[in-house]
Amino acid sequence: MGVELRPYQQAAREAVEEQWQRGIGRTLLVLPTGCGKTIVFVKIVEDMVRNGERVLILAHRGELLDQAADKMQKAVGLGCAVEKAGQSCLGTWYRVVVGSVQTMMREKRLSQFGKDYFQTIVIDEAHHAVSDSYQRVLEHFSSAKVLGVTATPDRGDMRNLGKVFESLAYEYTMPKAIREGYLVPIKALTIPLSLDLSGVSVQAGDFKAAEISTALDPYLEQIATEMEKVCKTRKTVVFLPLVKTSQKFRDILNAHGFLAAEVNGNSPDRAEVLEAFDRGEYNVLCNSMLLTEGWDCPSVDCVVVLRPTKVRSLYSQMVGRGTRLHPGKDHLLLLDFLWHTARHELCHPASLICESDEVAQKMTENLEDVAGCAVDIEDAEQKANQDVIAQREEALAQQLEDMRKRKRRLVDPLQFEMSIQAEDLAGYIPSFGWEMMPPSDAQCKELERAGILPDQIDNAGKASLLLDRIRKRRMDGLSTPKQIRCLERYGFSNVGTWSFDGAKNMIDRIASNRWRVPRGVTPKEFRPER
Repeated sequence: MGVELRPYQQAAREAVEEQWQRGIGRTLLVLPTGCGKTIVFVKIVEDMVRNGERVLILAHRGELLDQAADKMQKAVGLGCAVEKAGQSCLGTWYRVVVGSVQTMMREKRLSQFGKDYFQTIVIDEAHHAVSDSYQRVLEHFSSAKVLGVTATPDRGDMRNLGKVFESLAYEYTMPKAIREGYLVPIKALTIPLSLDLSGVSVQAGDFKAAEISTALDPYLEQIATEMEKVCKTRKTVVFLPLVKTSQKFRDILNAHGFLAAEVNGNSPDRAEVLEAFDRGEYNVLCNSMLLTEGWDCPSVDCVVVLRPTKVRSLYSQMVGRGTRLHPGKDHLLLLDFLWHTARHELCHPASLICESDEVAQKMTENLEDVAGCAVDIEDAEQKANQDVIAQREEALAQQLEDMRKRKRRLVDPLQFEMSIQAEDLAGYIPSFGWEMMPPSDAQCKELERAGILPDQIDNAGKASLLLDRIRKRRMDGLSTPKQIRCLERYGFSNVGTWSFDGAKNMIDRIASNRWRVPRGVTPKEFRPER
């Protein structure tokens, strides 16, 4: 079967299989919604079947299982057995099984399988894998290799997933997918309408849907009026907290001149309504969190999130309904609101793109300052990043000055990170068990040899990331930590952005001038020729 993977999909496939070959049994693959995660794991499953293995694809919803089985058949020609309710794979000759976790988790069902029946397990929407139901299945097949596939998880998710998985094999980010033309750009429009959520309580890490609905109800008319200004010519999906709120909002939108429909888990005509929306018979589709996973309509070019959430993976799923490519579609419009809440951190457009909480907060503030104007989220993130760096550099100026004056032969990690402008290092938080361990003696010795003071590094994950960065910089011909340490003591700035040769030339000039800055050179302003 001739399915050609995109470059990042092939890289993901190879990265996962490399993890397993290295003996890392449980690994994660992170791909944004719309980037073809199903085809990636289908190709991995095909590879495992070629090796003579039996594979279980686990999911918590029937639609996801049907999608996986369909893709498996169409893309690689492999049929699937089903392990769900009254259907069983036992006694069939199929090497691939799609299984409902709700069925598989039952002791009576599990006991029918030998512990080594499956050699590989794939978990679709792996952010659910921390639940007891998945854990029971994984514990039973404890020797199986495991791949978890998910869209962008939040830090809380990743920390939790770090208890189930041992590594992150591959991550393809939404910004990269947009830049490389596999997803459409996103423009965020902050609506200057303040909705009060301060009285809404939290359960299981997120807002209670019933209380959100009550808080949202008085604003529905105003929201419909705001949508009239920007959504009339767009194909829009609206996410709401409860079915009754979704139905009420559908009626309000229709009264405002929209062609709105509503779908929920109990809709007998759900398939017909979705097809009609796809054909353009409706221009707005209201739903109560039904369409967050497993539904695709690439022509959607506007998403309205009226189900505020603290969970980044859920927010990404909602927005992801509108990021797929479609002829004539040049961007997705994402409507955000000035949710007023004193006690809780909410997901905003910044949550889709910002690695650091600090940058996300700044980006959200900046978007609120220009409420009513649609802003490209990549431009907004870049601006917020620059703002944060400027603030951080100002705050750290004295600290760095003190570091530079210390009579040490090694560079402080913070100074190194700031000098090479490495935000990912500065904002690093360990996720997996091994990352949280103290740095090994070997890591400390290697860091010291490279010119980095290891005393300030408190975990193995950060040490590993630093060492990888130093090796890559060496290959790219960039300045070394020792060069940074030497030149920044003389007042030169951001020596980490210099080439190795540029830094060497300046050190040679200083040395030949009896270790004084040469006449005519102003360290703070000096930049070597490229």
